[in-house]
Amino acid sequence: MRILLVTGPGGAGRTTLAAATALAGARRGERVLLLTTESSAPEVVLGARPEAASATPVAPGLHARRVDPGDRFRQEFLAFQERAGTALDLLGAAPLDEDELTEIPGSEAFALLHALRTEHASDDWDTVVVDMPPAEETIRLLALPAQVRRYLRRLLPAERQAARALRPVLAQLAGVPMPAQKLYEAAERWEDELAAVQRVIDAPDTSVRLVTEAGPVAAANLRTIRAGLALHGRRTDSVLVNRLLPTGSADPFLAALSGSQQTALKALREESADVPVHEVPHLGRDPQGVDDLAALLDGTPETAGPGGTAESAGRDPWTVEDRLATDGILLWRVPLPGATREGLALVRRGDEIVVSVGRHRRIRTLPSALRRCTVSGAGLRDGVLDIRFTPDPGLWPKSP
Repeated sequence: MRILLVTGPGGAGRTTLAAATALAGARRGERVLLLTTESSAPEVVLGARPEAASATPVAPGLHARRVDPGDRFRQEFLAFQERAGTALDLLGAAPLDEDELTEIPGSEAFALLHALRTEHASDDWDTVVVDMPPAEETIRLLALPAQVRRYLRRLLPAERQAARALRPVLAQLAGVPMPAQKLYEAAERWEDELAAVQRVIDAPDTSVRLVTEAGPVAAANLRTIRAGLALHGRRTDSVLVNRLLPTGSADPFLAALSGSQQTALKALREESADVPVHEVPHLGRDPQGVDDLAALLDGTPETAGPGGTAESAGRDPWTVEDRLATDGILLWRVPLPGATREGLALVRRGDEIVVSVGRHRRIRTLPSALRRCTVSGAGLRDGVLDIRFTPDPGLWPKSP
């Protein structure tokens, strides 16, 4: 199954082009699902209101489904409340009813990830096109499973969980259940769920498609977005430049606007020389309904399949290069297209390394060989960060 995550700066038209891409796949004979968290925009664009409970037919081969974060939050909270009922009783807590529950900030991200995992496991679709949040939020959302799993491992390390076997005995001796057991059980469920979501995000057929407009800061914004996505190993398969005006207008006002767009389009192509850039025309109106989406299809590329990069092949794009024989170092190569030296930071913390690109940060555990080394330098060149490691004589195995 192909998973295509469509995002971009706010207001660039990502919902419209996500729907157009989904329709293009359906017209090629694929079974396509459009997944969105929006409530009103998809209804206007598609001419049909996606439901939350089940996929809504939109056109031959195309269904749409709306993710309801409130419903997902209520289900999860009530299930947790039931499982932890005994512990809550011991604390004197009063249970909450379903009708008094409203979702908390952040629940939308978890609801969307859960829906993505669920639909990926389904045999109903060939392609799932996801109308993602704005790009900065999407980057944080895609990094969420790995971050939460790291927190769980730090707060509830596996070696301490071995003590769970004693808790039923202690509970019998004390005469009351041990609440900590519920905590470990909940952590196990979260770990399993997050690991499954991570596998979907890292799958070879999962990629990101960026939507932007041809404005004066579009290239700079695109550079920042791509660097943030690359930091977390996410592959950009193409860039859609939306709402392009026709060139050669006799109207001076329209000619000036078009000329400005063409200048920005040139900068976008230069910035994204390693991925396809597709032009999407301005219809002269806001697209409404399947017929208007069809008018955009010439500017919408086919749904991307597996590519040839490390990310698309399902391999870790952070590769270690052995230069011990020639330079006496090991090189950890981190692809970061779009990153600049000014926004780059690198810190080692024990067996982990922290890489920051602008507002985005990623913490990686060092491969075993690099843990016995010291960081001796780093350099950014041609969109790749090379981190140099020199073997620590006190830790590195001595040659016989």
